[in-house]
Amino acid sequence: MLIRKRPSWHISENHATDEAVYLSRRQWLKTAGIAGVGLSSGLLNSAAFSAPITGFPAKRNTAYTIDRDITAEVDATTYTNFYEFGSAKNIWRKAQKLNTDPWMVTIDGLCDNPMTIDAADLIKKMGDMEERLYRHRCVEAWAMTVPWTGVPLANLLKLASPKPEAKYLVMETFLDPSVAPGQKQSWYPWPYVEGLRLDEAANELSFLATGLYGREMPKQNGAPIRLVVPWKYGFKSIKSIVKFHFAKEAPLSFWQETAGNEYGFYANVNPGVPHKRWRQDTERLLGTNERVRTQMFNGYQEQVAHLYEGMPHNILYF
Repeated sequence: MLIRKRPSWHISENHATDEAVYLSRRQWLKTAGIAGVGLSSGLLNSAAFSAPITGFPAKRNTAYTIDRDITAEVDATTYTNFYEFGSAKNIWRKAQKLNTDPWMVTIDGLCDNPMTIDAADLIKKMGDMEERLYRHRCVEAWAMTVPWTGVPLANLLKLASPKPEAKYLVMETFLDPSVAPGQKQSWYPWPYVEGLRLDEAANELSFLATGLYGREMPKQNGAPIRLVVPWKYGFKSIKSIVKFHFAKEAPLSFWQETAGNEYGFYANVNPGVPHKRWRQDTERLLGTNERVRTQMFNGYQEQVAHLYEGMPHNILYF
């Protein structure tokens, strides 16, 4: 008889926060202190959730549950990093200028099935969407726990069929300074580029997210399609992707090129390796501001530690 061992971070479904606990839109406005303002506020205007991808809410995959409460939606969607729109955390208003419908995505490089396709059609080709509860850990030592909707990144690899000589998946975000004021800052190497080794991209945890809290992805969180790799610091999870490129060599990522003395390619969460500006042994939970101990690989050691066996310790983090 086959006995399936549950991952160390798995908990029973009855211990996970029920979907009914998600803040409703009315509750969200009340929590944010703007009840009665109405849709003129822009925060919950349909334009903020205009990605063309459908199928929400998706069924939750109960293999990916966690032992923390879900972060309140208002906190996860109004405290974000998206340098294309500026370096402040409250860029959600500016991000509403981004037009996400249509949204063309290019798959090219060392693969057998290159294509340029609308994001909605791409998601359909990759199979049914699902919801997963993941921890998210920023290098700035804040953290959240959110329900992402999307598809495994491994499905994109199957669709594209990388050639044997392809070793890396390089991802690129949009470039449009007319709607993204941060991209007018010439000292940054726009567009934003990130990458993964192909074995990292094929890992069960790697996820292409199209939604959040049971709805389309808000623009400020990376609509219409973004990467989620929960064992790495958040800057690896590139937002608003327009290109997937299969390459033989590792790319020079955005933050490596910007500040190579502080940011490396792997960026795996490790409480024992401090960043030059932030301690990493504890983290602040959004909403409650509670400080908790950081876990190795953000709690996903069982799923990913094997990817880095035998590699020099100092290159895996910063």
